[in-house]
Amino acid sequence: MTAHRNLGFVAAAATLLAAAPLSAIFERWTWLIQAAIVVAVVAGAAALSRLVRAPLWGQVLAMLAGLTLALTWVFPGGTEFFAFVPTPATFAHFGDLLSASLPDMRSYGVQVPDVDSLLFLAVLGIGAVAVVVDVLAVGLRRPALAGLPMLAIYSVPVAVYVDNVPATPFVVGACGFLWLLVTDNVDRVRRFGRRFTGEGRDVDVWEASPLAAAGRRLAVVGVALAVALPLAVPGMTGGLMSAVGDGTGTGNGRPGQGGSPGRIDLFAALSGQLNQTEVSELVKVTTNEPSPFYLRFGVADELRPDGFRVRVPTGRPVNRDLPDPAERGGRGVEQQRYRASVEVTKNLNMPLLPVYAEPVKTEDLGGSWLYDQNLQIVFSNRENSRGKRYSFDYVRSTFSPTALRSAPSLPADDPVLRQQTNTPAVRGVDRLVEQLVKGRTNDYDKVRAIYDYFSVENGFTYSLSTRNGTSGEDITDFLNTKVGFCQQYAAAMAWLVRSAGIPARVAFGFSNGSNSGGGTYVLTNKNLHAWTEVYFAGFGWVPFDATPAASIQGSVRSAWAPDTDAPEDVTPVPGSTAAPDGVDPSASADDPDRLDKDADQGLAVGDGGPTRQSPVWPWWAAGALALLVLLAVPALRRSALRRRRRARAAVPAATTLTAVPGQRGEAREIVVGVDADRARADAHAAWDELLDTLVDFHVRVDQTETPRTTAERLAREALVEDAGAVTGVRLLGRAEERARYARDPLTGEELYPALRSVRGALAARADRRTRLLAALLPPSVLLRWRNALTERSTRLVTTTGQVRQRLLRWNPRRLLAGRPAR
Repeated sequence: MTAHRNLGFVAAAATLLAAAPLSAIFERWTWLIQAAIVVAVVAGAAALSRLVRAPLWGQVLAMLAGLTLALTWVFPGGTEFFAFVPTPATFAHFGDLLSASLPDMRSYGVQVPDVDSLLFLAVLGIGAVAVVVDVLAVGLRRPALAGLPMLAIYSVPVAVYVDNVPATPFVVGACGFLWLLVTDNVDRVRRFGRRFTGEGRDVDVWEASPLAAAGRRLAVVGVALAVALPLAVPGMTGGLMSAVGDGTGTGNGRPGQGGSPGRIDLFAALSGQLNQTEVSELVKVTTNEPSPFYLRFGVADELRPDGFRVRVPTGRPVNRDLPDPAERGGRGVEQQRYRASVEVTKNLNMPLLPVYAEPVKTEDLGGSWLYDQNLQIVFSNRENSRGKRYSFDYVRSTFSPTALRSAPSLPADDPVLRQQTNTPAVRGVDRLVEQLVKGRTNDYDKVRAIYDYFSVENGFTYSLSTRNGTSGEDITDFLNTKVGFCQQYAAAMAWLVRSAGIPARVAFGFSNGSNSGGGTYVLTNKNLHAWTEVYFAGFGWVPFDATPAASIQGSVRSAWAPDTDAPEDVTPVPGSTAAPDGVDPSASADDPDRLDKDADQGLAVGDGGPTRQSPVWPWWAAGALALLVLLAVPALRRSALRRRRRARAAVPAATTLTAVPGQRGEAREIVVGVDADRARADAHAAWDELLDTLVDFHVRVDQTETPRTTAERLAREALVEDAGAVTGVRLLGRAEERARYARDPLTGEELYPALRSVRGALAARADRRTRLLAALLPPSVLLRWRNALTERSTRLVTTTGQVRQRLLRWNPRRLLAGRPAR
């Protein structure tokens, strides 16, 4: 009983260690304290139930009762008896906490503050896992299976954490699991008595077993390889330890790599790409629009205390009819329909597709790609954009300032207003917004006042060497320093517009890249961009780009959002750039902002074409070839062994000629003999091949039988329908029997035809799967390798024990113990 109680408490401690990855989700350690209390009560209830020798189902009931009492004490509802005895109202309180946890999970981002509903959900899950682990490890004595519920805890931060899941908590959880396995192993060994080491001589209690030490070393090496291997193998960096972003805010250099569209940190991906020194071609787009706006692929419209986040999109297949934006066309709004074709390179891998705003028809896209009308994005939960080619029709809407100025304010109960104006309170930002919109009577003038504020005249400059982030603190720092890049400009304007009570969000996409002629634009990672979209009643989402136009290659300005830093005599027209015709707004070499961007990016705009990344197909080809070679090794080994045995068994035993001298003048007598050693070797080779054949075709092999008994059993059971095979197997049995026990072995018989007939009969009675495995992955070869590995491991353990035993003779403790007392 004592051993079981110890194992139960180790199982409880291992459960708490396995919950370490949850530290990446919560801000504080309250969850750990509450979980420790609950797990301790569960472990105590299990120990008491075993003390009274309760059956397994009684132990489960006791642990569930302890879990309920602990939850009642940790999360009281105010109606309990003696502060920990639950009542019906207590269970109703638990139900309310579970119901509130669902909306709270959508409302809070990592890291989560101490919210009762989320704490209750986490502690309840850890307590339930503690019950399951105790049942598996102690009740059923299957501690290895306890790793499954422990792994379920680790899957929680992997599913919800936007950045990388830290590796340290995973190692802590793995150590807890290994501790549980070691404790169970020690308990099993103690059932047989005292542990011993080496050869069992001169053993002290404190000496560890070499076998146990080898097991611990293998376990540590296995965990280290499990963590390090995905990081070292090319193409495996997008696994558990490589979610989007690297945890530092700089991203992983890819604008969203695989996964769900709602989990992509577009800000981190944008920053990571813009800070790359290598230029990669991402998209090639061809459109018949003379001056297109930005190609977009993502939207961040959920504002939390830690900044803007991407909402999980919903929509319908893009290969169906899409909504027609002409319904909101009217006075002051011009709408033109255009067509575009997009070719995505292999360097862009994300579950989003770049499209121009307001697509109305798509081609070459299957039903797995969906369109979210509210976000105006194309996404998929099953595919990615890498290597996609598709075409679509879209509507380009341009607005006049007069029309936007006439847009009415949204009513207070409008869902867009309630959802897209939710802004955490930041005192400095609120005071700035009050000053900027003071005296403005309509939404457009308020937005223009905020938009015009982000100008070079007010001290704003462009720089990539700034801290990332879109939280209230980050926005405040940006408004104070007035130095940042498109991420800060877009998020800051959206935050200020929301503070003014107007819906706003951040859009992501590409600015116009280099025009290669014919309406074809080549877009690289340096063209990735972010801007602000503002919602106006009757007009929908209208784009505003507050980033200085001179700092963005391919920047586009419009009549409703002109370039505030352009000379006063330049009047922009709808759909045109802020610079005069024929002049690239980013080509001014004397512009300090232009120089600032070039210095930060380490790239002069206009230099050469984009450098192409090395192809990855050789890695895949080499990997496939190595896999095929690895799979072919057992079959090649079996074929070589059969060929060597066939060469021996196919040739009868050689004869020897001995000359006997006669009398003078008489002929000598010639004596013909048989090479007995060669005959025995041939018989053994044929018999070994027969046994391997039986293993390959899953026929029972009994090493305790004599060759004749084995042959007769095969003749009765496996070869009864083939007379030739029966004769052959009896011949092989007789040859092996004579080779083992007789003075003179069997000679003159052709053993290989007998082998061939037996193998053909066994193959005929086997199913297709058995024949395929016998040819490609022969079980006899795998069995021989497994036995050889076991033998070598045993020999290694024995040698290690002997070496350690010799070293122990010079152990200081043993030398001191052997010295005579004075």
